[in-house]
Amino acid sequence: MKFFYLSSKPNSEGAFEIHDRECEHIPDLYERDYLGPYNSSKEALRKAASIRPKAKACDHCCGKVQDYVIKTSLYKDKD
Repeated sequence: MKFFYLSSKPNSEGAFEIHDRECEHIPDLYERDYLGPYNSSKEALRKAASIRPKAKACDHCCGKVQDYVIKTSLYKDKD
């Protein structure tokens, strides 16, 4: 199980990245929010997408799980 964090500031593409706590690219303490412990980056991304629809997994520590974000945003209920 890994511990994940969500950036509180968007990257240059306007996305909020998730990182595991061991990532060398994790934002500073005051620029991230704790997501919690998850078995995979896909689970952490699901939670992050519910908080910030433009959530994105860090390519360095989370691998390639970006397709999940696209599917989540397509099926999200519109108000």
